[in-house]
Amino acid sequence: MPPKRRPNKYVYRSIVFAGVAAVKLFRVKVIPTGLEHLPQDEVIRGLNRRVEPGKGAVVAITHFGYLDFVFAEYLLWRQLKVHMRFLVTKKAARKKFVAAICDWCEHVVVDRSNGAEAYTESVEKLHRGDYLAVLPEAGVSRSFTVRQLKTGAVRMAAEAGVPIVPVSVWGGHRMLTRGHGLSLKAVWKTPVRIHIGEPLKIDPSAPVAEETARLQEILQAGIDECIDTYPEKAPDGAWWMPASRGGSAMTPEEQMVLDEADRAKYKITG
Repeated sequence: MPPKRRPNKYVYRSIVFAGVAAVKLFRVKVIPTGLEHLPQDEVIRGLNRRVEPGKGAVVAITHFGYLDFVFAEYLLWRQLKVHMRFLVTKKAARKKFVAAICDWCEHVVVDRSNGAEAYTESVEKLHRGDYLAVLPEAGVSRSFTVRQLKTGAVRMAAEAGVPIVPVSVWGGHRMLTRGHGLSLKAVWKTPVRIHIGEPLKIDPSAPVAEETARLQEILQAGIDECIDTYPEKAPDGAWWMPASRGGSAMTPEEQMVLDEADRAKYKITG
């Protein structure tokens, strides 16, 4: 394995600035609520948040589209100047460019077949005061409802003694998601709603499954809030609306069947 590159905050910052510029260029209106739930005791100096032991957090982000993490980072950067560390799959990091970015930005590469090393690294980053961004659905939700979460976010937060900040993102999937490719028309002036839920402080003695289910409920409540207050009314049968809201997206039950097929395929192909 080649040695890791030296972390470079300027690489991270350049990526963030490029994202901010893209949001402005395409006139994407990012509409946040729940900002009062973000940590209020952060000391912001210069262009980045100061990383301090005991000041970390797990940021749990919904995953309906491939750009949701961009808007979550955009918002937390604007509010707290956070350089979030993301969990990136080993499959994605096989590309040399992505691997270099992961090294420079201190992201965590996850091997889904054996995540122990990534878990340990993630907890270490939380202990030192980093914000660790997690997509706990571990894949894009094609029903556009929050599907069953993996337990990693809860377990890491409990072990590191840090809160979970729930971030629900709605609208980003209209730009790019599974089965719907990227187009300038889809991005141009498309609103994105983000709701920050009240932070969860996990009791280490609490059942992990129950706390994970609670996080799922909070993230879904945030999505419901975003849909209810979204500035554009969806046409009947819109592909980007959940079936329960009159859209033509697959139902959660249909998604579960396809998810099982995907997991079986993943096991076969490694």
